[in-house]
Amino acid sequence: MKVTISDVARLAGVSTATVSHTINSTRYVSEETKARVYQAIRQLGYTPDASARSFRTGKKQTIGFIVPDISNKFFGTIIESAENHLSAQGYHLIIANTKENMEREETNLRLLTAGLVDGLLVASTMDSFARLESLLPAGFPVVLVDRTFGSQKYSSVSVSNFQPIYRSVCRLAGRGKRRIGIVGGLPRLSTTKERIAAYRAAMADCGLPQEEELVVCGDSMENSAPPCLDRLLERGCDAILVCQGLMASVTIAYLRGKNIRPRRDLELVSFVDYDTRAYEFYYDQVDRIIQPVEELGKIAGEQILLRLEKPDAPVVERVLTSEYRPCGEEGA
Repeated sequence: MKVTISDVARLAGVSTATVSHTINSTRYVSEETKARVYQAIRQLGYTPDASARSFRTGKKQTIGFIVPDISNKFFGTIIESAENHLSAQGYHLIIANTKENMEREETNLRLLTAGLVDGLLVASTMDSFARLESLLPAGFPVVLVDRTFGSQKYSSVSVSNFQPIYRSVCRLAGRGKRRIGIVGGLPRLSTTKERIAAYRAAMADCGLPQEEELVVCGDSMENSAPPCLDRLLERGCDAILVCQGLMASVTIAYLRGKNIRPRRDLELVSFVDYDTRAYEFYYDQVDRIIQPVEELGKIAGEQILLRLEKPDAPVVERVLTSEYRPCGEEGA
């Protein structure tokens, strides 16, 4: 026998109207009551009629998330954190993978904004804000995640890595390193631009020569790390910053394959996109810049729901900061 909304209301000890308001977010319901309703839904295996609900409320209870690379643990962690928050509020999450391709992102933007979702989280790979904005319907709820633009009218949540990178370069200079190279991601991304700007500022302030040949960029995918490392090693680098987590994840193994020992033969600063014990085997070999990825995802989920509830609310730019953890220092 099919479970009905009346069954859920009876088990939760509330009215059917309260169950409906909880599921559709059409009226305030206390967190305690919401918890009882969702517990009853899970216990009974109740499935609301999505098409009927959408017709009544104009809402799909669904958020789209456009990401550049779902194989990247950084974005996987953000997705999981955002989905945890959204599902607790009765929303579903649809993921679209662009593979750092602007045409794929354009296709996904058109598809998702054509009535499939109530709002969008976007980690854009676009080369300009104008191109992104031209694809979004006026007034459509959007929150930019991780990647931002110089001029924008959408709320965003991102991470600043300027100070951690600046400090890491200064520390390397203090250890006598003179030829410090940097490996960045795609040059068009705001994240790459900020990290290279921090590197250049620190090099200048430490009195180190700024040589363009010591700045190399990959395509933000792990396979692009080895050629970048080879170029910097050929140019005589005594220290290297790998400023993109997925590329950094293959760096240690690649250097070991070339019989290059971090700390002894080469100083290394590595981005860690999630603070996990999986990195413990080289904690004593490299400096780390650890990004608050789970918090990034949670805030992204909060912000998109705020845009849905209060479309006219002021644009909010939330900027988190990474943690710089020098070699040998254990985390909390």
